[in-house]
Amino acid sequence: MTNPVTKSAPAEPILLRHDEKGIVTLTLNRPKQYNALSEALLAALQESLDEIAQDDSARVIILAGAGKAFCAGHDFADMVERDLDGMRRLLETCRDLIRTMQGVPQPVVARVHALATAAGCQLVATADLAVASEEAAFAAPDERRRPTGFFKG
Repeated sequence: MTNPVTKSAPAEPILLRHDEKGIVTLTLNRPKQYNALSEALLAALQESLDEIAQDDSARVIILAGAGKAFCAGHDFADMVERDLDGMRRLLETCRDLIRTMQGVPQPVVARVHALATAAGCQLVATADLAVASEEAAFAAPDERRRPTGFFKG
């Protein structure tokens, strides 16, 4: 007996880019994972920022998130199987991205429409400007306190 071949839909890109009149919008596009920062998403952001930094027509970069969260921080599913060297590489990738955000010639604006936690807050704090909707909220986990620190914007 043979199993029927099923075609799966092509995967959505994890980072969307939209250019319009010098405004480049980068949208984290992992809504089912609350835009958690996987190594692949960090790499896609790095590559895009490197390209935009060289683009003289780009005047501003907007960083946004798709779905119910702006960014939930690092993707624990991407971290769980890593050894110490793998974790160091992941965190170095994140550090390099943050340095790139700080060094691009264009201003970076974080457009926060919903929850930003942990490393998601770091993205917001690294941006040159943050614009938060009334629905935006920010949380920075703290092991010394329960529940975690949480405040609405």
